[in-house]
Amino acid sequence: MENSLSNGHRFRRIPRQSVAVHPNMDPLLDENLEQWPHLNELVQCYRTDWIKDESKYGHYESSSPSSFQNQIFEGPDTELETEMHLSRARQTKMEDITDDDIPSTSGRQFLGTPFPESYPSKVLKHFGQSPLPAYEPAFDWENEHSMIFGQRIPAAHIMRGLKISVKVLSLSFQAGLVEPFYGTICLYSRERREKLSEDFFFHILPAEMQDVQVASESRGIFFLDAPSASVCLLIQLEKPATEEGGATPSVYSRKEPVHLTEREKQKLQVWSRIMPYRESFAWAIIPLFDNSISATSGGCASPNCPVASTASISGSSSHEVALEPIAKIMLEDKLAHSSGGSVVVEISNLNKVKESYTEDSLQDPKRKVHKPVKGVLRLEIDKLQAGQADLENISESGSVTNDSVDLGDRPTDSTLIKSLSNGADGPHNSKVKLNFHDEKGTPRNGTNPLGNLDFHANDFQAFDFRTTTRNEPFLQLFHCVYVYPLTVSLSRKRNLFIRVELRKDDADIRKQPLEAIFPREPGASLQKWAHTQVAVGARVASYHDEVKVFLPAIWTPQHHLLFTFFHIDLQTKLEAPKPVLIGYASLPLATHAQLRSDICLPIMRELVPHYLQDTNKELLDYLEEGKNVFKLRLRLCSSLYPVNERVRDFFLEYDRHTLRTSAPWGSELLEAINSLKNVDSTALLQFLQPILNMLLHLIANGGETLQVAAFRAMVNILTRVQQESVDDNERNRFLVQYVDYAFDDFGGHQPPVYPGLCTVWGSLARSKAKGYRVGPVYDDVLAMAWFFLELIVKSMALEQTRLLYNTLPLGEDVPPMQLKEGVFRCIMQLYDCLLTEVHERCKKGLSLAKRLNSSLAYFCYDLLSVIEPRQVFELVSLYLDKFSGVCQSVLHDCKLTFLQIICDHDLFVEMPGRDPSDRNYLSSVLIQEIFLTWDHDDLSMRAKAARILVVLLCKHEFDARYQKQEDKLYIAQLYFPLIGQILDEMPVFYNLNATEKREVVICILQIVRNLDDASLVKAWQQSIARTRLFFKLMEESLILFEHKKPAESMLMGCSSRNALGDGPVSPKYSDRLSPAINNYLSEASRHEPQGGTPENGYLWNRVNSQLSSPSQPYSLREALAQAQSSRVGASAQALRESLHPILRQKLELWEENLSAAVSLQVLEISDKFSMAAAAHNIATDYGKLDCITTLFMSFFSQNQSLAFWEALLPVFFRVFELHGATLMARENDRFLKQAAFHLLRLAIFRNDNIRKRAVIGLKILVRSSFYHFMHTARLRVMLTITLSELMSDVQVTQMKSDGMLEESGEARRLRKSLEEMADDHRSPNLLRECGLPENALISIPERFAENRWSWSDVKSLSESLLMALDACLEHALLASLMSTDRYAAAESFYKLAMAFAPVPDLHIMWLLHLCDAHQEMQSWAEAAQCAVAVAGVVMQALVSRNDGVWSRDHVASLHKICPMVSSDITSEASAAEVEGYGASKLTVDSAVKYLQLANKLFSQAELHHFCASIVELVIPVYKSRRVYGQLAKCHTLLTSIYESILEQESSPIPFTDATYYRVGFYGDRFGRLDRKEYIYREPRDVRLGDIMEKLSHIYESRMDGNHTLHIIPDSRQVRGDELQPGVCYLQITAVDPVMEDEDLGSRRERIFSLTAGGSMRARVFDRFLFDTPFTKNGKTQGGLEDQWKHRTVLQTEGSFPALVNRLLVIKSESLEFSPVENAIGMIETRTAALRNELEEPRSSEGDQLPRLQSLQRILQGSVAVQVSPKRLINCICVNSGVLSVCTAFLSGEPATRLRSQELQQLIAALLEFMAVCKRAIRVHFRLIGEEDQDFHSQLVNGFQSLTAELSHYIPAILSEL
Repeated sequence: MENSLSNGHRFRRIPRQSVAVHPNMDPLLDENLEQWPHLNELVQCYRTDWIKDESKYGHYESSSPSSFQNQIFEGPDTELETEMHLSRARQTKMEDITDDDIPSTSGRQFLGTPFPESYPSKVLKHFGQSPLPAYEPAFDWENEHSMIFGQRIPAAHIMRGLKISVKVLSLSFQAGLVEPFYGTICLYSRERREKLSEDFFFHILPAEMQDVQVASESRGIFFLDAPSASVCLLIQLEKPATEEGGATPSVYSRKEPVHLTEREKQKLQVWSRIMPYRESFAWAIIPLFDNSISATSGGCASPNCPVASTASISGSSSHEVALEPIAKIMLEDKLAHSSGGSVVVEISNLNKVKESYTEDSLQDPKRKVHKPVKGVLRLEIDKLQAGQADLENISESGSVTNDSVDLGDRPTDSTLIKSLSNGADGPHNSKVKLNFHDEKGTPRNGTNPLGNLDFHANDFQAFDFRTTTRNEPFLQLFHCVYVYPLTVSLSRKRNLFIRVELRKDDADIRKQPLEAIFPREPGASLQKWAHTQVAVGARVASYHDEVKVFLPAIWTPQHHLLFTFFHIDLQTKLEAPKPVLIGYASLPLATHAQLRSDICLPIMRELVPHYLQDTNKELLDYLEEGKNVFKLRLRLCSSLYPVNERVRDFFLEYDRHTLRTSAPWGSELLEAINSLKNVDSTALLQFLQPILNMLLHLIANGGETLQVAAFRAMVNILTRVQQESVDDNERNRFLVQYVDYAFDDFGGHQPPVYPGLCTVWGSLARSKAKGYRVGPVYDDVLAMAWFFLELIVKSMALEQTRLLYNTLPLGEDVPPMQLKEGVFRCIMQLYDCLLTEVHERCKKGLSLAKRLNSSLAYFCYDLLSVIEPRQVFELVSLYLDKFSGVCQSVLHDCKLTFLQIICDHDLFVEMPGRDPSDRNYLSSVLIQEIFLTWDHDDLSMRAKAARILVVLLCKHEFDARYQKQEDKLYIAQLYFPLIGQILDEMPVFYNLNATEKREVVICILQIVRNLDDASLVKAWQQSIARTRLFFKLMEESLILFEHKKPAESMLMGCSSRNALGDGPVSPKYSDRLSPAINNYLSEASRHEPQGGTPENGYLWNRVNSQLSSPSQPYSLREALAQAQSSRVGASAQALRESLHPILRQKLELWEENLSAAVSLQVLEISDKFSMAAAAHNIATDYGKLDCITTLFMSFFSQNQSLAFWEALLPVFFRVFELHGATLMARENDRFLKQAAFHLLRLAIFRNDNIRKRAVIGLKILVRSSFYHFMHTARLRVMLTITLSELMSDVQVTQMKSDGMLEESGEARRLRKSLEEMADDHRSPNLLRECGLPENALISIPERFAENRWSWSDVKSLSESLLMALDACLEHALLASLMSTDRYAAAESFYKLAMAFAPVPDLHIMWLLHLCDAHQEMQSWAEAAQCAVAVAGVVMQALVSRNDGVWSRDHVASLHKICPMVSSDITSEASAAEVEGYGASKLTVDSAVKYLQLANKLFSQAELHHFCASIVELVIPVYKSRRVYGQLAKCHTLLTSIYESILEQESSPIPFTDATYYRVGFYGDRFGRLDRKEYIYREPRDVRLGDIMEKLSHIYESRMDGNHTLHIIPDSRQVRGDELQPGVCYLQITAVDPVMEDEDLGSRRERIFSLTAGGSMRARVFDRFLFDTPFTKNGKTQGGLEDQWKHRTVLQTEGSFPALVNRLLVIKSESLEFSPVENAIGMIETRTAALRNELEEPRSSEGDQLPRLQSLQRILQGSVAVQVSPKRLINCICVNSGVLSVCTAFLSGEPATRLRSQELQQLIAALLEFMAVCKRAIRVHFRLIGEEDQDFHSQLVNGFQSLTAELSHYIPAILSEL
């Protein structure tokens, strides 16, 4: 058994080394104790080793967890990755991080390390960190353990208070040290004026008398409950008694001379060698904690307060320290230890003893009595905590705040056993010192091994006198009396000292006394006697000695103390002085030992035999007439001798019963047992453990009557201990101490206790169950049930170990014990009774019921480690039968607590089932009950159930014993049925709140992570519905753990690490701190920032000074405490803002890692699903694969970490490789569109890693498109749509410093990405960087024979998207100019319409925007063209669908009106069928609507010939539908249209629908317009001045201070070298449209009139010309003979009327005409005009009037001499007529320059002109009436005079005419 307990599996022996008892006093105790069983019991109780059940409080070996890394959540404009790389580089330069620098808590390191390093290689198959450790990064099993209701807390053995060690370093005097000095140090209370501890003896020898400098190496160790101002060190010095006539002690305090003379030195040295007796010399009081001293950072403010500096807290006065509990001092003590710890105190205020002094003189404040000694005593005072325990390490749960902490009541580590000696104050006289290990390998729940650091061999641990008065059990053996002789009052002066000894009897006065006196010299054996100081020359001698006398175990009335009084002569003689006997005094121990007051005794002159007996007292002779002249004081300190009489009676009766010396029925014993209930609480507590042992003896071995009495007495004692001690815990710590350590079931020397205890308790319970009256004791039994149940289990476990240990092979565990049938039946009955109590009392709402429930749970928990599990399962099933189903809330709570406790058993994973075939009975019960609870009405129950699950899984996950893959798999399979239950009852899950859902989801993800693929596939095989629901859960998990950034916008993200948190913060996880956050912050709070260095590898912003204010404390611990105290009712945002910035950053680090872990886990699951679906061996919707698509849409739509994007791409590639055909099908348009959108969104990210992956993602879509569509048309539509949607979210422009807009970074990056998409050279590198094979795009998938990848198509697609981007960008850049520059605005809408042409919806949308813009400008023709274009889009779609109303011919006719309408019918329209967009919305009715709009707009533009064509397109619709009313309207409309056309053509004034101007732009401020020419189409009433003014207004606003606008006044060609820098030029010229068949080389002047051809084609122009006159001599103008003409013909990009108001000039040609050619042309022009008028056919008489008018107009300009004032006729001839031509070319010098050919052409032209004029005059005569006769006469006269004039130049003219 010894071995089994010392190195066995279950129990650990903890030795109790009693230092308080001197080893040589054993003979005093080892007298024959067999006749005193109670003494035997007491000695055994204090001496036997403690037996600790190692597994009682659970066993948990923490594995080293993975560290957190910085997760990078990038926004479009953030580049955190680069910042962090720079930060790390800077950090490594700044400092070399050593292991010591890295803060660690519970083995967890929060410094970010690369992912693979923190995970073993075998786990690398996973995509990311495990979700559960990420959710519970600071999982603290002990803390979770302690939150269970009724949780058992291990006995708190940690010492309360301080240990003060004092070491005497040296003593020096100004006079010199030549004689030995002796002294004592003790703790003293000035307030209570009493000693608090025994004396520590020391001596200091002069240099000549010692080998080394310091004679005494030993330290005195003193114990303190708490710092108090009244506690001080009392130091008393002694020296050899002063020689008469020698050097007196005053030599050490005299002023002059300072040093001893040689004679004085010699005398002192000689005398000290021969004088063995000592006298008082000096004393001093050292306050340890002084109120008046404020703390300073280095050392004390006063030399007489040594501990103040180490005990006080920086920034507070030591007054606080004196009043506040020890916790603060302990917190700050590490500051002292870090700089050496101990404080050296120099005491210079030693008070010399002038005469015999008393305690009152110690209080002498003004030093009236005592002179100061001129010397210094140096002490080294060290303040040690209880075992040097660092409070930070004690508080593993992280729940310490700065409130007062009573360490004695704290829960501490379950196996860290502290050796208690004299009460729970700490190891006063123990050799075992505590040591808290702080190593990386330390288990997480604080199971630190017991330190075994002994004190120095010479260290003296002073006994604390308060031990005997505390209400605490005695835990070690001490049995002595302290004797204090006080005064002896004699009638004459003497040099008196006293000898003290202990005698056994008074029979023989020569017999030697007992060796029982404690020696003053360290290491010496017990002495026979001790001497006091010498009171030199005093009548009233005062003493300050303390004599420690060890007592025998058994006292007799004869045991007594004998005092012998001696006088000693202090003169130097030939031999050493000899004492002279004065007298004796005796004190019997039996009568006086218990007295606490002073005792006065007479002094006998001599001793006679039997001097103690009263009969002999008359024979004795007394000094001083028998007065009581000797005053002394005793202090009994014994853990063997009870002061209380009732306890002594009980011990006595127990002895009699045990030795069978009393009557067999034991009535006296019953009476003594019953009287125990009246013992006062202090005595009861002090002897608690032996009393309990004795009662258990009686219960185990006594008869039934005794058993019941002992049981009832025990119940009564336990109840009183629970109620009367200061402990508020449910399980009183003294009782816990007893069960856990002291109780060892009598060392196996007697039968075990548990059968008797079960029997007596069971019979009481059965009596109650049967309805008998059992009195109030039964309630007390229930209240203390935990104690009895734990006793029963420990008794069983000890029996199991003792029975089975010796037969066990080495290294094997003790097998479970099969309880005997009778005992087990008794336990079952008792358990049943107790369950009934729980059930009934729960319904009444009694708290006792819940405590009893927990006790029963722990009973089963403990039994699982001891007895056969199937016997335990009997008890568990009995419980569950009683509490079956959904029951009342309180009962359900009890049931949950019960399961929570049982499943916390460290062997839970390995539990068998009730039957061998069952897997794990407890786990199946747990799963059912947890699920049942989630369906419970009580919301707190739901939260509790979810929490239980998380904690259990955490315990498995972090337990080092279950780190193998097969273990993890087994655990996952154990819990996997829970997921099935959730899928079967999804409403239950949906009814949970967000926090609970998170807990559940985390558990599901963890289970699935550790599950094997086969089990997962098997689950997916069950049904499509269940598979769908499973992925619903996955979606839910992504939503629940989404990492939301402060900015809510999808794209305008920013860094989540905003150090000072000044941005709006969205609540990320819940409105209250969940336990996970709580624990995490507790752990995080341990990492104090190291001087502002980057923490966690991230360059945190420095915390500014104002954050150190009281409202925002800098201490992380304070911040945590503040956050936790304010969290009640506070929102997450408020809480977050209340956190210290560094804590907030740690919180965000946690959130980021958690979100990333969850996303990566879901990604991993979806990858597995994808591969399983590819093999077609699971149940899912193969037509759509919505499980995959919905998850991917969730992935893309949420903010993900960089690690996630890196992992996503290979999965994305695999999914499209395996399921491309399904995913690209029309059913998945929505998914495809979303994927395209988000890939484009990621393509604008600043982070290059993400952007590159987006580019590859787009290429993967293109590849799938090639293989599954054969072309990219549909994908082009998809991408165009998504690009359009993206552009509405992206800021494509940004403001420049000059206020102008420019392209934004996002737009530039998107452009770069789209260009990279088509870059075939960079593609392999990109693929490799993204983790894909280089040939991934061009490799041929399975089931395909040929490579369909085409770079040219990809480039075309890229260009199409870039065009759309450019259009959007240009539109955005024009935003500020939209209202002023309507031309640019229209052009911008046009470009957008063209860029988005692949998508009919978008194409139409932008065309309609353009149409509206034109209507605002009243550009009706352009607006009409837009409407035609829209109708054309619809019509093309309908024709491609074979709608049946229109055909290709109709589209072609529309193309003639609007050339933009393509006459080719392609499949693009069908490709445009995408979710939310598509040609399916384009109907015949919509086409008709836009045709009617075009008709209306064309008629407003008066372009009626277009209207006719449009109405003709509408007619087939009404014909096919047989809507005759509408048909009638159409034909009526056609009639009016043709009439309007007729009216236009017959008008005498030629009809013009518009004017045209050429505008040239020259200057860099025009941007892309610079050096370009445009033709503007303006309304017909806009003149040159109007357009100049309009354009000046538009472009002047664009000029800055360095540029001006200048308009070039003429139309000549502009040369670049003529332009001035800083000036922008506009050149505006009126131009004429050119007819289709017009001969531009003709020299004739152009008379622009549509009278010749009023057909529709005449209204469509794409060529324009203007003529520029010039002279060769450089003058602008000259005579006809010098005037040359420059004709410029311009071709535009497209034709007017167009969709825009201006078209770019793409081609320019020029011709030159000489002066004569000009003249000939002018005459031919007039001739042609007249001939046209004469030859035009007229259909009726009604047409004559218009013809007459036009004829008169032409004739008047040709031949009339003057214009009649009655008529206002416009002359078309701009020159001075034919006469001036003749004058210029046919007379004088010019005529000689003409070539003969030119001369003949000119003459022929003139002759022809005159002939036509003559004919016209004749026709005029026929047409005129009376009123025009005068005008005709004038025409005739004019013609005749003109003929006469011309005959001078052309004589032949007379004959011709």
